[in-house]
Amino acid sequence: MEQKLDLLAEKIEQVSALVARLRDEKAALAERLLAAESGRTALQQSMEAARSRIEALIQQLPEGKT
Repeated sequence: MEQKLDLLAEKIEQVSALVARLRDEKAALAERLLAAESGRTALQQSMEAARSRIEALIQQLPEGKT
């Protein structure tokens, strides 16, 4: 009976360690996701600014004769 309790205690420790590891991994992934979303937002803003500058330059081009 003691052997079964020892085995059960060992399995509980393993599950507890796994839960802790998964919790840490989830937190790290959430942090990475937040950083990626921030980076994506910054890139979208840069692209929009570039698009606005290009459109302004296009407006300054002389009309072509066809």
